[in-house]
This record gives sequence, C-alpha cells and structure tokens, in this order.
Amino acid sequence: MSALSAGMTREDAFELLAAHNKDPFHIEHGETVEQTMRYFAREYDPENEEFWGIVGLLHDLDWEEHDDEPEKHTLFAAPLIEEAGGTPELIRAIQSHTSDFNPELPRPELQMEKILFATEELTGLIGAAIVMRPSKSVMDFNVKSLKKKYKDKRFAAGVNREVIASGAEMLGWELDELFARTIEAMQSFAPDRDTFVAE
Repeated sequence: MSALSAGMTREDAFELLAAHNKDPFHIEHGETVEQTMRYFAREYDPENEEFWGIVGLLHDLDWEEHDDEPEKHTLFAAPLIEEAGGTPELIRAIQSHTSDFNPELPRPELQMEKILFATEELTGLIGAAIVMRPSKSVMDFNVKSLKKKYKDKRFAAGVNREVIASGAEMLGWELDELFARTIEAMQSFAPDRDTFVAE
C-alpha cells in the first residue's frame, strides 16, 4: 500500500469534529470508530494507521448538524474538510461509507473503506448492547450476545443491519467473523469505558 495523506493532524481533525458536534455522544462515536479503524490498520496497513484513524474520527462530521437529510450525509462534510486542509482521498474515504444512502457517492474500494463501511454501524450496535449489560463493559461481551441483539430489529432500531451485512459481504467475511473481529477491536481500546450509547 502506498502512503495516504489526510492533509491534517489528528489534533486538527479533533478540533474540526468538536467545532461541528456539541453532543458528547457524537464525539465519542467518532473516537470509537477512530480506534476501531486504527486497530484494523495495524493489521492491514500499518504505515497508514494515522490516515485510517482520521477517517474514522471524521466519518460523521456533518451528522449532528444535518441528521434530517441522511441522503446528503457526508456531502456537507466535504467542504469543511477541504477548508481545513483535508485531502481528496480523505474526503473520498469518508464519503464511501454513505454510498448506500446516495448512489452518486463512491463505493468502498480500499480495505480501509470497506472496514469503515462494515464496522461503523456495528460499533453503535455493540455500544448499545454493552450499556444494557450488568458489567457495562465490552470485555465480557461475545458474538452470541451480539447475534441476539442483531436479530432483534427493535433493539437499537436506528442501526442499519443491511449496511452491516453488506459490509461483511464486501470484505468477504462471514457475519460471525465481522462480529468477533469488531468486538476484539473494541476490547483492545475500551476495557474501562462504559459510556457507549446507541444513536
């Protein structure tokens, strides 16, 4: 893999996120997806871990201000990212995760884009399931429990199951593998966090 440039530092990216998101949940969701992306980057593309992380951090940059127009999600983010010095490849990677809402956006092609597409909604579902558990921890969470929540459409109803299934297919992974690996990713950075909330 060649080196990818985000055109901004992680600090710049966080400032941008904080400027457009006031709800602590949205900040935390960005950070959760950032750390999940970094986990997978270390396996698939270690030299670009920073880029993968910034993609994860900013993937929902415009959601809080424009959540009433899901089909335009990430379109509002593009000029904000560009203005902050973000590169076209950063914008492309972020926009690819909403190509299911808007067919005019690029479909995920790079492994990084497929992983973002597959895990972003899933981290929300896992987070929602964790807060219902007595331990409030991801450390004792498992695939069996996740499958039960995934099948119950009323649980965390805002989480799009079709996107998760489609993401697994893109990666060539069984759903169980996607579930197991995403739980492992979250266990790698969130052993003590119990503040996950469903969107």
